Formats: sequence, C-alpha cells, structure tokens
Amino acid sequence: MKQRLIYVWFLLVFLFSTAVWGNEETTPPSLSNPPVSADSVLNKVMQLAPLYETLIDEYRTDIYLKGRIYIRKRNFLMRFAPSFFKAKRGVREYLTESYGELHYTAPNIYDQKLKATYGTIDKFEGIGVDVLDFFHVNIYSTSLLTSKLVSPLSSNAHNYYTFSIDSLEYVDNSLVYRISFTPKNKSYQLVKGHLLVSEGVWSVREMQFSGRSEYLYFDNKIRMGGVGQQDEFLPVHYALNATFRLLGNVVDGNFMAAFDYKSIKLKKKEPKVKKKKTDYDLTESFTLQCDTSTYLKTDSAAFSALRPIPLTVSEERFYYDYFSERDSASTPKPRLKSTTQLFWAEVGDVGEALVRRHTFDLGEGQRVRFSPILNPFLLSYSGKDGFSYRYDIRYNRLFKGDKYLQLAPRIGYNFKHKEFYWRIHGDYDYWPAKRASLHVRVGNGNRIYSSDVLDDIKEMPDSILNFDNMQLDYFRNMSAEVIHRLEVFNGFTVNVGLSMHRRSAVKKNDPPADIAEETPELLEKIRSHYTSIGPRIGLSWTPGQYYYLNGKRKINLYSKWPTFSTDWERAIKGIMGSTTKYERLEVDVQQKIPLGLMRSLYYRAGCGTFTDQEQLYFVDFVNFAKNNLPTGWNDEIGGVFQLLDRRWYNSSRKYMRGHITYEAPFLIMPRLRKYTRNILNERLYLGVLTMPHLNPYIEVGYGIGTHVFDFGAFASCINGKFSDVGVKFTFELFNR
Repeated sequence: MKQRLIYVWFLLVFLFSTAVWGNEETTPPSLSNPPVSADSVLNKVMQLAPLYETLIDEYRTDIYLKGRIYIRKRNFLMRFAPSFFKAKRGVREYLTESYGELHYTAPNIYDQKLKATYGTIDKFEGIGVDVLDFFHVNIYSTSLLTSKLVSPLSSNAHNYYTFSIDSLEYVDNSLVYRISFTPKNKSYQLVKGHLLVSEGVWSVREMQFSGRSEYLYFDNKIRMGGVGQQDEFLPVHYALNATFRLLGNVVDGNFMAAFDYKSIKLKKKEPKVKKKKTDYDLTESFTLQCDTSTYLKTDSAAFSALRPIPLTVSEERFYYDYFSERDSASTPKPRLKSTTQLFWAEVGDVGEALVRRHTFDLGEGQRVRFSPILNPFLLSYSGKDGFSYRYDIRYNRLFKGDKYLQLAPRIGYNFKHKEFYWRIHGDYDYWPAKRASLHVRVGNGNRIYSSDVLDDIKEMPDSILNFDNMQLDYFRNMSAEVIHRLEVFNGFTVNVGLSMHRRSAVKKNDPPADIAEETPELLEKIRSHYTSIGPRIGLSWTPGQYYYLNGKRKINLYSKWPTFSTDWERAIKGIMGSTTKYERLEVDVQQKIPLGLMRSLYYRAGCGTFTDQEQLYFVDFVNFAKNNLPTGWNDEIGGVFQLLDRRWYNSSRKYMRGHITYEAPFLIMPRLRKYTRNILNERLYLGVLTMPHLNPYIEVGYGIGTHVFDFGAFASCINGKFSDVGVKFTFELFNR
C-alpha cells in the first residue's frame, strides 16, 4: 500500500511539472518584462523597411470600395465647398460602392481604373476622391498619403514619435508585438496609432494611424497579408473612418477597401546595367490608364455579381428603402415653413452658382470648366503689389487619334496698381506622340516704360536713384505670339514662331503735323505707339526625361537632371509695321531635388540681355518678369523676387539672377509646439540679382504652407544696405 502511494505521488509530481512547464512554453512573455524593448523591435523593422518598401516591383489587383456617409451638421455654406459632392435636400445618409482594377508599378505609381459603381449618390466627386490616397499606402515608405504624413517607420521616426509595447501575443505560432506610437509635437503631418509586428521576419501585420489631414479627421486601419504568403508585404483590407469638418458642416464617412490580387511580381536582383533610352518609357506602368476597354455597370444585379463582401442587413435595408422611395410615385417637395427658410434656400442656390467650380460636358470629347465667380481662394495679397484677383475658364476637346485642343482664357485685376489683365492661351496638339503643337497666346501685361529712361537711370548715382522722383511715361503692353512646338527627341523641345508687341502710350502727346513732317526723327521720340514683330526661338532640354504613352499621347513625368533652356527673340524693323529693332537672349537652368522625408531643394539660375537695339525699344524679359496676379505655393517654386519693385524689371538691358529654396515639414515651428498643428510645409528662400545699380540685390524669406493659406515673410537689401520687408499671402484651400 505504501509503495502504491509513492507511485501515485511521483505521478502527480510528473503531471504537475509537465503542466507547469507546458504552460510556460505556450504563454507569451509577460508585458511587464518583455524580451525586447519597443525601440529594439522598431529598429529591426526600420532596418528592413527599405527592403520591404521596394520588394514589390509590380502588382495587379481587383479593388472593391464601399462608403457610408452621414451628414451630421449642414448649412447653406456646404454649397460653397468646391470639392464636396452636391447633397440632396433633406437627405442626410448616403451609401456608395465601386469596383475596379488597380495597377501598381514601382516606385509609387498607382493607376486605378473604375469599372463599376453603385449607390445613392448621383455624382460622387468630392470626399470619395480624397479618401483614395488612404487606400494607396505603402506602409514601409518614409511617408504616407502621397508625402503628406511622416511614417512611424521612417529611418528618423524616433525624432518625431514615442514608441511603447502595449501587448504580446502568439499568432500562428509566431510572437507578435503590438507597438503604439504617439507624436512628440502637434502637427498635421504626424499621426498616432499602433503596429502589429511579427518576430523573426520583422514585418508588419497591421498598421492603424489617426490624425488630421487638411479638413479631414481620419482613423485608418490597414491589414496586411499573412507571413509567408504571396501578399505578406501588401495590404489586403482597409477600414477608414473619416470626418469632414468645414464652414460649420460636419460629415461622417465610413469606408472599407478589399483587395483580390491577380498577379504580384517581386523585384529581380540583377546587376546594374547602363540605362538605355527606352528605360525612360514607363508606359507599362500606366496600362490601365491607356486601356479603353473598361466598362461601367450601375444596376443592382450586375454589381451584386462583382461585390466580394456581402452587404450587411442594415445596408440591404438602406438600399431597399432608398430605391423603393425613388421608384414610387414622385413625392411633392417639402414645403418651407417660413420666409427665413425660403430666403436661405435661395441664398444657397445663388451661392452655389457664385462660389462653386462648374464643369460642363458638351459631348464629343468637349468639356468646359469655369472657376467660381466669387472665390476668396483666388485672392492674394503682397505688401509690394497689394491685393490681386483672377478668374479662369478652360475649354478642352479631344479629337480622334488623341489630338487635343485647349483654350484657357484668364482675367485678373490688381487693386493697388488699378490694372486689369487678360490673356487667352490656345494649344492644339496635332501630333501627340512627338508633343507637336501649335501655341497661340494673346493678352496684355504690366505697364512699361521705354528705353530712353535707361540712359537717365544709367547716369544716376546709386545713392540718389529713386523711381518715385522720376517722370516715367508709361505704355500699355499688348502682346501676341504664335509658336510651333516639337519634341525632337526625348526631353529636347524646339519652339519656333513669331512674337508681336504693341505698346501704346497711356498719355498721348501727338506732335503738330508740320513739325512731324519737318523733323521725322522727333516722331520717333514722341509717337503714341510702338510695334515690334520678329521671330522667336526657344530650346529646352531635360536629360533623362521619364514619360509614358497615354494612347498616342506622350506625357512627360520627371527627371533626375536639371532643365536647361534658352529663349531668343529678334525684332525686325520695317516688316508688318514694326517700328523698332532689338535682339533678346535669355538662358535658364532649374531643378527640384528630392531629399527624402518630404524635404526638397530647388534651385534656379539665369541671365538675359538686350542687344543690337536701335532708337526706342522696351526692355521686356520673359524669364525675368513680374506677375501681379495670384501665384500660389508651387508657382515657379520660389523662383521669383517678392519685394523687388516692378519698375526694376524694365530698368536694365541685362541681368543675372539665382534662387535657392529649401522645403521641409519641420524647420522652425516644432519649437513653437502650440502653433505647429496647422503647418504642412516650411520654406527658406534666398534670391540674388545683379544688374546696374543692384550689385547685388539680395532677398531672403521664410514661408509656411497650410491647408487653408500660404504665408511668407521676406526681407531684402540693396548693395549691402537694408532695403525693405514685406509679406505674401495666398489662399490654397482645395488648390493643393
């Protein structure tokens, strides 16, 4: 009996020890004492992120998108938002679905082709377009949402985020770390959320990030493929919750996207070879965009066959109620209960006509687009030139063979100078494969003074030169040009045409007829208008120009090299009424260099001269000119002088100038944490100009870009002495 008890005791000890050790083997490490730190895990992921980011060379997938939208708050100002869809009166909830194909080609080329749509929104063109960026995310990239957000997996993410391990768990016998990240500073370009990271391969199973981008508050969750699967490094499911807040309107949206990959090509490890010319052709990356065999289905039965995920019970009920009401007898519109409601309804309709951008499809490949008539986002302010406003119209027509016609009238007004500007641009691309086109431009420019002032300026010492003390006879500036453009070979373009200018005196001083006949040389000095006509030739070369073919149309994309250009014009006296003679020559080089993590360096340099001039003429350069109409953040990318008096642009027969602009998301404002959330970009400007009496002119500046407006502060000095300070302000909402 005693011996049996001993056997039973040993058996119990064995079973207990087996259970204890077995539990220790299958229980994940304690969160209070994790095997590694969050920084250690993140460092391993960051080391592999550049490899995982470029591991996929190409893929094709079917993509299904579904969105449910609910309008929580709405007022008549919603009509003023040009990027929002037109909501129906009295309807607060909408459901929309789409099905299509997505083709990805490294690096970061997403081409999505819509094949079918279904839902309760008649024309969905606003918030649905904005959320597409949330479904084109490479989580291993240094930035998210097309360089709008700093990724927590970027190499220097520790400078912007704080990381911690929240939990540990086993998934398919693999240890998974749940790591949360929070931004160190408040900024629209930083997000908070979590990562699920698999130990061993150190790849991401899930990423969730939330924040604010422009007028959207978002929370996006991305689920990746399984470890060892073909889609391990690709997203398979998105879940996005977004809230649109603008002008007192609040709209909630819940979106999801599901992917069904048809083909995935990994990057081949091949020895580097010297690039051939054909390597710049990226047409294969845009095959869906070139595909004309797409189709559109909107009926319920057809879309049900495409839908990969069944509708929920509430969604089915929502569709049933919506289509039952629509198909029933027309319901009379609800009566407005008061005069106030009637007034605001009418104001809303008028407001929509005045402040919304309107696009009309005229059929047969024709489309015309009108800017809003009253739109503060087309208004700008500069301390030197005051307020300016512009209005644009654009007409497009596509012909057989991808031939293309575009007409773009523009009008504008500068309130400080009290000058009205207008121009009409026309382009007809008749040989799209060679970028061959006929270009016509007619319009007016800034008022200008004649070259006889240059001699007076030349004799003045720098210390007493003051335009305000000079009597300048101004002329209205009308110009027209007809240019033929042809890309002779990839990246090299030749422009040949005819340039015409007519300058009319603002104050006419016609001489008596007898004096004009006796002294014809006097007529040259006091005539009321001057005309110049002659040939114009321009050459532009961008080495290593990447492009793709959209049908027969060649579309240039980008290059790793600068663009070199030269522009020559010769006015010939006596032809077609030309009254003057001169020769103008300008050369220019510019390039934008990406530096990673939304940082870039832009430089531009150029020079110009007028030669072989005879009697009266007008100094009017092309590259070195003043624009008094609204110019936003990306217009010439800082290659202008903001504080230079516009009279200097016509004061010398020659010039040399250079610009350097550095752009980054975090420069100065992170030091002022309370105010950094609204800042999307910061810029440092440096511009240098040399010409007679300006040896040199130096302008420095600092600018910030937000989702609503752009602001810049500038300071200048002339010949080593402080000259002026000023600011520039432009609206950018809906223009980025």
